[in-house]
Amino acid sequence: MLTKYIQAAMHRAKYELLSGNKPFYGEIPGFIGVYANADTLEACRDELEEVLEEWILLRVSKHLSLPVIDNIDLNIREVA
Repeated sequence: MLTKYIQAAMHRAKYELLSGNKPFYGEIPGFIGVYANADTLEACRDELEEVLEEWILLRVSKHLSLPVIDNIDLNIREVA
């Protein structure tokens, strides 16, 4: 389920070509703070995926909500 969630989020990623040292910029709409800059588009994708994985782990460890993507809900719910 986690792999499918990451894949679904990465399919929503948006990339821009900027000027400067690291001209490729990528972000995932709805995932505040998840972005990357790199020299190539492929490196930007790889970095963005790594940032996303760390962001997910941080939010889960702090019991913060995660966006639901393609009906994949990773939010932990208490069971009575």
